[in-house]
Amino acid sequence: MAQSSTAITAPAVPRNAIVTAIVLLVGGLAVIFDSTIMSIALKTLAVDLAVPVSTIQWVTTGYLLALGVAIPVVGWAQARLGGKRLWMIALTIFGIASIACSLAWDAPSLIAFRVVQGIGGGLMMPLMATLAIQQVPGGVALGRLMAMISLPAALGPILGPTIGGLILNYLDWRWIFWVNVPFCLVGLALAWRLIPSDPPRGKPMLDWVGVLLVSPALVGMLYGLSNVSQDGGFTRLDVWAPVVGGAMLLVAFLITQLRRPEAALVDVSLLRRRSVASSTAVLFLSGASLYGAMLLLPLFFQVVRGADALTAALLLIPQGVGALLSRSLAGKLTDAVGARVVAIGGFVVMGLGTIPFAMAGADTGQWWLMAVLLVRGFGMGAVMIPVMSVGFVGLERDEVPHASIITRLAQQLGGAFGTAVLAVILEGAVNGADGVAAIAQGFGTAFWWAVGFTVVAIGVCFALPAKPVTSPVD
Repeated sequence: MAQSSTAITAPAVPRNAIVTAIVLLVGGLAVIFDSTIMSIALKTLAVDLAVPVSTIQWVTTGYLLALGVAIPVVGWAQARLGGKRLWMIALTIFGIASIACSLAWDAPSLIAFRVVQGIGGGLMMPLMATLAIQQVPGGVALGRLMAMISLPAALGPILGPTIGGLILNYLDWRWIFWVNVPFCLVGLALAWRLIPSDPPRGKPMLDWVGVLLVSPALVGMLYGLSNVSQDGGFTRLDVWAPVVGGAMLLVAFLITQLRRPEAALVDVSLLRRRSVASSTAVLFLSGASLYGAMLLLPLFFQVVRGADALTAALLLIPQGVGALLSRSLAGKLTDAVGARVVAIGGFVVMGLGTIPFAMAGADTGQWWLMAVLLVRGFGMGAVMIPVMSVGFVGLERDEVPHASIITRLAQQLGGAFGTAVLAVILEGAVNGADGVAAIAQGFGTAFWWAVGFTVVAIGVCFALPAKPVTSPVD
């Protein structure tokens, strides 16, 4: 009993890790708010810039592809420049690109500036976890630290759509990009003063072979999956050709990285460790379940319930509140009882919170659906913290950036895959549907598939380590 009590109350999160995490949160909010605001701004941008939605969609697609190019080079860039310096460079790129987006004169210029913005965001996303986790010896108290790092992801869905909706209703669309600037400026000042110095580790050579393989691989796969929602689905040439080509390049990339470990762009040999491999697999499936359902939910409220874009975004706030409420508890439980139990419990709750939408229709009570979203969000928050934490347990300081890259890319690809699959299923289910009831039934089919992703993820969670880390790992 005494041993259990010790596991729950100790060890504490180091003070320097807490300070670093808080500083990273400020800059990280710029990226999260930007993404959530953009999700409701596309229609307004298409109208104001006088272009079709298929064109303005590249505002998000180009950003997504830039993320895929930037994330794999973070490990090399951190070794070459130092983590603190790289974070400040990335935050500067994101801030300047945000200002440039606000000054865009047409759709092509806005898309180009969004690509630059995506490069800054792609560098920042893995660094948020890396710089804080490197302050924690051997992965101790990672659950509570990850709960802090995940705060922007929980706040984004709550505040982002609301802020975006107010701006789009009362101000010009250009102001949605100025929201990022204060976070970037304050984040830079805090980073300069408070993030511990992280000097470069020599002058490692960039693995150009790896870059030339992984960058087009990720771009091809993400681009192909982004086209699935159009007529034809997976049978379209611009879907299967880039996805297959990207997958082949990704396999070639993995082979080269394993054969040349001393010069590898990403240390994929970390996947031989159970903690990293299981975390990566679950993150891929959780990305499919989380982001796939995030495609369905706003469409459900708009198409089946007749809500406008802003109202649909506001109706999703309970899900963000649920994720926010579960963070602290999930972090403590992860450190106390281990990642496996918490992750399985989170997926169960998330699945239970998705099933009512598979059976909902136009007449289902609004308050009931909002309560269900609160439960689903609680499960979402409980899932992400243990799964992300376990991927870093027991790693050396130099291995943390590579694990962060691997897990982040897994989540990114899983999200793209899940969104693509559910988009095709939804299109097939509602195609030719006559009446709201038939359309609601089509949405129900897609939601049942989202539940299926969750069930598969629960099975994979049994591969996660069962025991918590209670002492530093050398």
